[in-house]
Amino acid sequence: MDAALGENLVAQSIARALIEGFNKHYRIFRETSYKAKGLFEAGDWQAQLDAVRNRVQFYDDRVDECVARLHSEFDADSLDDATWQQVKLHFIGMLINHKQPELAETFFNSVCCKILHRTYFNNDYIFARPAMAVEYIESYPPVYSSYYPRDDGLRRTVRRIIEDFDWERPFEDLDRDVGLILRAVRDFLRGWPAMEVNSQIQVLYAAFYRNKTAYIIGKAINGYQEYPFAIAVRHNDAGMLYVDTILLEPWRISLLFSLSRAYFLVDMEVPSGYVGFLRSIMPNKPRSELYTMLGLGKQGKTMFFRDLISHLRHSNDQFIIAPGIRGLVMLVFTLPSYPYVFKLIKDVFGSSKTMDRATVKKKYLLVKQVDRVGRMADTLEFSNVALPRSRFAPELLEELGNLAPSAFEIDGDAVVIRHLYIERRMTPLNIYLERADEAQIDHAVREYGNAIRELASANIFPGDMLWKNFGVTRYGRVVFYDYDEIEYMTDCNFRRIPPAPNPEMEMSSEAWYSGGPHDIFPEEFATFLLGKPAIRKAFLKYHRDLLDAPFWQAVQARLREGHVEDFFPYPPELRFCHRPRTDAGGPLNAP
Repeated sequence: MDAALGENLVAQSIARALIEGFNKHYRIFRETSYKAKGLFEAGDWQAQLDAVRNRVQFYDDRVDECVARLHSEFDADSLDDATWQQVKLHFIGMLINHKQPELAETFFNSVCCKILHRTYFNNDYIFARPAMAVEYIESYPPVYSSYYPRDDGLRRTVRRIIEDFDWERPFEDLDRDVGLILRAVRDFLRGWPAMEVNSQIQVLYAAFYRNKTAYIIGKAINGYQEYPFAIAVRHNDAGMLYVDTILLEPWRISLLFSLSRAYFLVDMEVPSGYVGFLRSIMPNKPRSELYTMLGLGKQGKTMFFRDLISHLRHSNDQFIIAPGIRGLVMLVFTLPSYPYVFKLIKDVFGSSKTMDRATVKKKYLLVKQVDRVGRMADTLEFSNVALPRSRFAPELLEELGNLAPSAFEIDGDAVVIRHLYIERRMTPLNIYLERADEAQIDHAVREYGNAIRELASANIFPGDMLWKNFGVTRYGRVVFYDYDEIEYMTDCNFRRIPPAPNPEMEMSSEAWYSGGPHDIFPEEFATFLLGKPAIRKAFLKYHRDLLDAPFWQAVQARLREGHVEDFFPYPPELRFCHRPRTDAGGPLNAP
């Protein structure tokens, strides 16, 4: 056989192994997402949380399987440059009619980056930019369904939209819920506009499942206007379905897809179609975040990094040490013109920290596996990230050299960071409180305590509860972002401080009591949290019970009983249960 032909056949076989590896991954991914409907119908909330947690590992498992196959069948380390270029060309050919080409390209990159040295991470060997367009990929079932209220009437159309999801559980009172939806829309629009000839409602085919809620996502089109919406469907105490609310403001819908919340379970044949639809109603939401929130975190990472490299080409500011109190475990830097922070693990931790690097990485992985309930920032995790050396401020390079020399290397004109976490940038809560007036302090401290309560109900104890470990989002929400000391609530032992044996010991600067590694004394929180009078006043007004063990013990008891808390990504006043459950006249009663 001709040598060139033989090499070509090897390259073709490797490409086929790669596409088979990806197809297996996405088949398993879809099976998990498809089961979400049944778990919702069954009210099996714990199994749904387990599905989200377990799905996080699927991708890496399939990549490792494919790497092992390429090593065993093709001796991948011995392949020359020409063969790898042929592999990529054959792989592109296999994507022509593929339903998830962008995801397959990312899978290709993940496998190759485990085999090739990073000097090969360029467009000749991996997909530095997408090779396949993802617009107009046909899908069955379709990405979205269209409904025409001019033909069937608005009330009947809305009812049909909900019924078309074929949930097996009956609705408590669907006619009532349809009326509440229409009333909310009419109030939001301040009246009903005339229906134009193109009036239609487009609804994503699959529901979005998270926590105890199924979301119907769509938009209404009327003339030149588009109106996005998200309908929340839940179980009542008797296990029947009801509509909890409809969200109509784009920014509120965007908050559903906040990276501080758990990923959705959505059954999608063509994920790019779902992302494109979601972008049409949330144009300011990056595609990278949408892919991530759909459970496709590796694709989110790929798109984020492409966006970052593009931003670096079109900016000239430097990476600098992030403002605020320096952490004991993580070295944090930022690029002022880019709304993210970059975190790497130091070589030597502060004296009060007893964990090691592996423990810190496990803590950050845990955050991706739990329901973050809108109170923990998600992270993008990268390895061997090459960034332009010229963009690093001298002070930052010095800090890296002093505190994390093993975490990076200088390679020519690049700084290569071996392991990196990236998060959305927020205002550190301690800095926010220093600048805040009395009303802002009151709001921020109340938010801080609510964040701790909600994390506890989701089985997360923050560990280090200092103000500096929390941030304030642009919407004024307080979010936790320092994870090196988090623990499951159920692994903690909350205790009251025992009485001092005598008055002298009570006045001593030394504690008269001792505790084990998992013992926590909530009464101690006041010592390091409530030094400033304005903060103390606000905290005691809203969260005095957080300073006593019974609150924490009660939360633990509910968790151990298997209780899954309700978390709403919208304010209580938007829930229909806070509205009168009666119809208004007029168009609501139209057929």
